[in-house]
Amino acid sequence: MVRIYKTIDGAIHQIQEPEEGCWIALTNPTATEIFEFSEKFDIEVDDLRSPLDEEERSRIEVEDNYTLILVDVPMIEERNDKDWYGTIPLGIIVTGSMIITICLEDTPVLTRFMEGRVRSFFTYMKTRFIFQILYRNASMYLRYLRIIDKKSEQVEEKLHLSTRNEELIELQKSLTYFITSLRSNEVVLEKLLKIDSIKKYPEDTDLLEDVITENKQAIEMANVYSGILNGTMDAFASIISNNMNIVMKVLAIITIVMSIPTIVFSAYGMNVAGSGMPLSRSPLGFLIIILISVAISVVAAIILSKKRFF
Repeated sequence: MVRIYKTIDGAIHQIQEPEEGCWIALTNPTATEIFEFSEKFDIEVDDLRSPLDEEERSRIEVEDNYTLILVDVPMIEERNDKDWYGTIPLGIIVTGSMIITICLEDTPVLTRFMEGRVRSFFTYMKTRFIFQILYRNASMYLRYLRIIDKKSEQVEEKLHLSTRNEELIELQKSLTYFITSLRSNEVVLEKLLKIDSIKKYPEDTDLLEDVITENKQAIEMANVYSGILNGTMDAFASIISNNMNIVMKVLAIITIVMSIPTIVFSAYGMNVAGSGMPLSRSPLGFLIIILISVAISVVAAIILSKKRFF
């Protein structure tokens, strides 16, 4: 999908053809669209394709007529009617006359700009626009981290009722993705401070420093939440292990108690002469043997319970 935006009279408008000072948003572009933009704006095809690879690392590439900034942005993926969190690459290509963004899917990082809900946003102020995107990206990480923290608290409340830990594992994976992506983004942000291909004004430099601070805060939060979640997973494992031990002990006691009458009844069920079996000629022998077996089982259960096996 190709969408073109431009700030006209202080408001964002969608236009049909690229113009100087516009913003071109490519969302999961086709191979044909990639080749068309490559030829039209003299951009390497590989640079246009890079953001479409989910495994692509964050980096900055400076070419003769454009600069590629590649960062990871957070995203929500729906699985089994539940939201899980991950990251995907976002490419920002800065040319002499416009900005091009490339991403696999629509991301909340960019939709607010498309809807004109970002203050002091102008498509022709390229450097500020880039830093505003990066600031919005760091803010989205912080927002999703808070949601993950709330989800982990909800999981903790249900630990004693749960026998599976898929949710905890998925949350831990999300935090791992976030930490890795945030650290890669941090390297890109530090390079942006030193790079000369993108002109920076004093107010833009202040905004970039705010982005770096926000990104570092997100890294710290992700590390803290990851540590908490690791502790929760350890506690979960201990709870499951203890519950399994209790169940196994109860089953062992039941087996011991039930084996007593089984042994007695097995002995009386042997194909031997009845004259040699106690109470074999008594009319109440069957009832007495059952009562004796039950009594022995009850005594065994009492002894085991007093030894705190339950």
